[in-house]
Amino acid sequence: MTQTATGPDGATAARHASGPRHASGPRDASGPRHATAPRDDAARRDELAAFLRSRRERITPEQVGLPRGARRRTPGLRREEVAHLGAVGVTWYTWLEQARDIHVSPQVLDAVARALLLDRAERSHLFALAGAIDPTPGTVCTGVTRELRQMLRQLEPFPAVLQNSRFDILAYNATYGRLMCDLDALPEEDRNCMWLAFTHPEWRASVVDLDGTMRVMAAKFRASMAEHVAEPAWKALLARLTEASSEFREIWAQHEVLRPMSSVKLFRHPRVGGLQLSATSLWTGPNPGPKLLSYTPVDEVTRERLERLAAEASSRSAESARSAESAEPGEPPRLVTV
Repeated sequence: MTQTATGPDGATAARHASGPRHASGPRDASGPRHATAPRDDAARRDELAAFLRSRRERITPEQVGLPRGARRRTPGLRREEVAHLGAVGVTWYTWLEQARDIHVSPQVLDAVARALLLDRAERSHLFALAGAIDPTPGTVCTGVTRELRQMLRQLEPFPAVLQNSRFDILAYNATYGRLMCDLDALPEEDRNCMWLAFTHPEWRASVVDLDGTMRVMAAKFRASMAEHVAEPAWKALLARLTEASSEFREIWAQHEVLRPMSSVKLFRHPRVGGLQLSATSLWTGPNPGPKLLSYTPVDEVTRERLERLAAEASSRSAESARSAESAEPGEPPRLVTV
């Protein structure tokens, strides 16, 4: 006889009166189930388990306000810590990472996505692997905390941006938002540094060593993609770049590896002039996770020009905020920087 166990967090699993259910799936009276367990379902569960483990291991306890402790051996978070952060059962989350044949509600998947600080693409991938419909598609769980946004603001007038290893722009301050183009004016799907470097005329015109920059970015993307080769968001960006840019196709086909590049970046701004900026990366989690990239002026001329750019950006952001406040009822407000 088959019974169904329902957990308090919305997950369900099949078990049998004759004994405990094994990790490989339910069994009937005649023995192991073969024909009724499609191979693609098992493969999907295995991929889901691996995906959850990889995301759990990249998050440090400090990122989510937990003490590290003196005897921690697990890279990243422990399973019980993820369950605690998501307010879900430890057993159910453990079974997910063990690729058990269980059903988990969208509410539990939402909680797990938030606990693991998944970005939009990762969240979509999670629900696809679990075979569930996301109740709130497009939800951002990127881990851009209030403290990180405050850091971005406090770095003004220095440009600063938070980006992930796919070069997605997760958050930025007002100066960075006007450094190479008007980021606020771009659709969200275009806010990716590599996409802009290969396709956006204004962004490309602002970078002095464009060829070197594109080659380094492509090499970094290739190195990072090795850990995400099956994920739809990475494959979609690669396909999009391949279709849109002949330069990208040429560079990608050369399989270049990462080469040293000066930390001093040269930019041309159409209103304030040339800028010499020293780039510094601050990792918010284990490398190659999200990082805060800031630019500091190399000389006083650049500092003065950055201050002018920051003042201009602040004025534009204030205008955008006023426009959002006066928008007609039902009209979506314009997104502004932090």
